Amino acid sequence: MSFSPLFTGSPTPQDKDLATLSNYLDARTTHIDLDWAIDWEKKIIGGSATVTLEATKDVGEVVLDTSYLDVQGVEVDGAKAEYSLDERIAGMGSALHVTLPKSVKSGQHVAIKVSYWTTPECTAVGWLEPVQTKSGKYPYLYSQSQAIHARSLLPCQDTPAIKATYAAKVRSVLPVLLSGLRQSPKPEEKWVPGKEVEYVYDQPVAIPSYLIAIASGELVYRPFKQLEGRKWRSGAWTEPLMMDEAYWEFSEDTARFVAAAEDYTSEYRFGVYDILFLPESFPYGGMENACLTFATPTVIAHDRSSVDLAAHEIAHSWFGNGIGCASWSHFWLNEGWTTYLERLCMRKIYGEPARQLSYTVGRKGLKEDLALNKDKTRFQRMVVEYNAHEDPDEAYNQVPYEKGSNFLLHLERTVGGLDHFLPYMKDYDRTFSGTSITTGQWRSHLFHFFGNQPNGQEYLRALGKVDWDEWLHGAGPDLCVDMQYDDTLSKPCADLAEKWNAARDDAQLSKFSPKDIESFITAQKLVFLDNLEALRFYRVALKSGKEYAEDAAEWVTNKGRMKFCRPIYRLLNQQTPELARKTFLKHAAFYHPIARKMIAKDLGVEV
Repeated sequence: MSFSPLFTGSPTPQDKDLATLSNYLDARTTHIDLDWAIDWEKKIIGGSATVTLEATKDVGEVVLDTSYLDVQGVEVDGAKAEYSLDERIAGMGSALHVTLPKSVKSGQHVAIKVSYWTTPECTAVGWLEPVQTKSGKYPYLYSQSQAIHARSLLPCQDTPAIKATYAAKVRSVLPVLLSGLRQSPKPEEKWVPGKEVEYVYDQPVAIPSYLIAIASGELVYRPFKQLEGRKWRSGAWTEPLMMDEAYWEFSEDTARFVAAAEDYTSEYRFGVYDILFLPESFPYGGMENACLTFATPTVIAHDRSSVDLAAHEIAHSWFGNGIGCASWSHFWLNEGWTTYLERLCMRKIYGEPARQLSYTVGRKGLKEDLALNKDKTRFQRMVVEYNAHEDPDEAYNQVPYEKGSNFLLHLERTVGGLDHFLPYMKDYDRTFSGTSITTGQWRSHLFHFFGNQPNGQEYLRALGKVDWDEWLHGAGPDLCVDMQYDDTLSKPCADLAEKWNAARDDAQLSKFSPKDIESFITAQKLVFLDNLEALRFYRVALKSGKEYAEDAAEWVTNKGRMKFCRPIYRLLNQQTPELARKTFLKHAAFYHPIARKMIAKDLGVEV
């Protein structure tokens, strides 16, 4: 049975990335050089981006993605070149057409230098005033480019199908971090306020455009203890006033998670694994930017209960950053595999019951998101059929994470357990690392691997019984298979919740005490509260009326993580639409452009 990991033939609608305007199938970016300066007064970043491409066919034009960029000039191989910008397409930006002075033959390279500045409409970068930081002394900026916002930071082929190395020089009066290896100055070097410094970075591992990331502000570094026998180093970046608590929270487990992921897959390739803990406006729990995970400060819980976020972002080093999806239709290959590996890392450190409990918690979140998308069934599917020029942010939910990881757990059980599945996972990593693939390529490799084992026919018969179409393309309120999980840790939570739900008077309530949950880990407490339907106070309170609307409105004004702010704004909008819209419009500048756009859509307002 022959197998080739390379794509051949004409792409299907799900294989070709419909969210890019670039001609990435004609020429592929291999390297990007960035030469930037940060203008803190105008809140823009600019200079130049030199994009080196290899032609995959004879081409006379290169088309790059841009969005809200102020393009000032283009050069091709050092000479001034003709270019044009198309009219803007909502969500997609404007295609930048660069005419090549002569046709570039297949296999040849061409370097396109674009001089430009970002604009205040840039959707990738959040700019914060000093008052929005811990010390209140200095401004701050950070980027969030996934899914298709890198094009508002630099001209590029903004698609996960393309991976490229990059290098950068950035001049700023505040410390700068990038998703690469710092060349100068050293992380420990003391920063002098007001002095402009050139920060030099290199990313020698090819990554997709959405992983090119920048942050700048009053930032300090503290290394974690290096594990013996491991080549990489790890540490924390934060504002000075947040360092002690962030370091305590994540110094114990982060390096252990990287080591666990290595043991399950292959050597960590990025050299450095640091975590930057951002201000409260960051819209996600975490973002797996290469070498430098961006994390919400909400995971600093002071009990190490949210360190699984680090396990998840670390796992992306192999799935997403390593093996990526060829288009956003196959996003589950990034997140499903990452969640699966994250839970294996939890298993290695905390035991199999902890992995099973994580599936239990995740299943509930999946069903909530499936219910929210009941009128958009294509967003309930693992392989999403996008329309042309449709923003992938519209489909962001728990399906690729939880349906994807449960599918892999189902396949693990189908082939006979971890002893059989882990060798396959290592071979999958070895075969595709550094590439971007489709679900079809993943499935072909799965059958190829197991079909070539000594008892291959038995494996193939078992895999043949899997309902592939329902898993990959089916919709509905839950998984297509009623997955069962070990209830060693979840059953005590459910039993206690059942007793609470059965209690109806003070006499009955007196039999409960804090001792009932003193042995529970934090995840168990969440399962307990989930069973009481009381996980989030304001989510419960707002469903019952307007009594706590003002309190909820005040609470949400400094919660930028979309997992928290979007549900509260939706519920406020149901109870008191005027208050919801007034609150949001007053504080819209606090939220990152991605969150701002999604909340505005939820509330039916324009910003």
